[in-house]
Amino acid sequence: MLLLIFRGIFIVVIVAVVVGYISSDAISQYTEDGEVKYFPEEVRRANFNVILWCGLGLAVTFFLVDIFTPKKKLVALAGVFFALLVGLFLTWGLAQVLDLLNEIHRLGLTEVALTAIKSVMGICICYLVISIVMRTKDDVRFVIPYVEFVKQIKGLRPLILDTSAIIDGRIADLCRSRLFDAPVVVPRFVLNELQLIADSADKLKRNRGRRGLDILNEMRANSVIEVEIDDTMFAEVEEVKGVDQKLVMFTKARNGRLATTDYNLSKVAQVREVDVVNINDLANSLKVVALPGETMDVKIIKAGEEVEQGIGYLDDGTMVVVEGARNKIGRELLISITSSLQTSAGKMIFGKFEGFVQETGRNSRRRPYKRSAGTNTSGDNRN
Repeated sequence: MLLLIFRGIFIVVIVAVVVGYISSDAISQYTEDGEVKYFPEEVRRANFNVILWCGLGLAVTFFLVDIFTPKKKLVALAGVFFALLVGLFLTWGLAQVLDLLNEIHRLGLTEVALTAIKSVMGICICYLVISIVMRTKDDVRFVIPYVEFVKQIKGLRPLILDTSAIIDGRIADLCRSRLFDAPVVVPRFVLNELQLIADSADKLKRNRGRRGLDILNEMRANSVIEVEIDDTMFAEVEEVKGVDQKLVMFTKARNGRLATTDYNLSKVAQVREVDVVNINDLANSLKVVALPGETMDVKIIKAGEEVEQGIGYLDDGTMVVVEGARNKIGRELLISITSSLQTSAGKMIFGKFEGFVQETGRNSRRRPYKRSAGTNTSGDNRN
């Protein structure tokens, strides 16, 4: 919005300067020895045409250059002030060149015409330089032969979210717990992809997309979490296709860290030397370590791939593979842990069947259900 206002002010100033000069008496008359004299008709027409067409031509040229350059983010006031100084310096240098050309080639331009051209040229150059700085957000590189000074990022590196991390939802809890103090950045193309998923004809995808949008809105409404929707379009990001590739290049350009639950995206980002925060890895590192020999209760949900194997899940989603539990589907078992496997895709626990778990009351503790050695199965106790 601020950039549009700035462009409007530029157009108004250019029109006012051009109209002011072409309507001035200075292009048609001059004073010599206190006597007002008039330029020849050819000179007056030349001054009029030069001021009008050079002014409008420069304004249109610089305006189109600004419109068709990649749009980037608004910068601080200090950057605008620096751009203004650069624009004035360039204007001064080009003004000297213009005076030199007028003298060498004898263009016959009057002082008023030269002043008008310099004024319009100065306004256009300052406008273009300020606009570029406003859209590049101080990502400026000063290049000296064989030496390159690259900007240094101060403060915490931003956390770039992808679609899978937003839909997953655990990133919101992690940010609310202040585990991440860095600002959370959601690129515009990720938000667009999330909206496409929410508008999908498939009910499952539509629900996932809407869940992601709800989580994102909750994060933005939370005062603890700093969420930024970034509209910056880097040239290297525009050159690649696919949201995953854009995410990797965007994270690299922002010098941030990519937060995702996508295993393949994590590996691709690591190959491209981009730091990745895998939510699954982080969640797995926070789980209680299951040591061999310990016991736990688990409910068998389905049969396993191998013979006599049963599959159950803990409350945190950890898969438990139990030997000898294939015929105990739907039952709660007491198992002893034999081993565990930790991967980026999740955690698996392997165990063997030890006994059944029987609930004796609503608030009672679970205990192994075993047949007592002294139990009378005849139903009659005789002395």
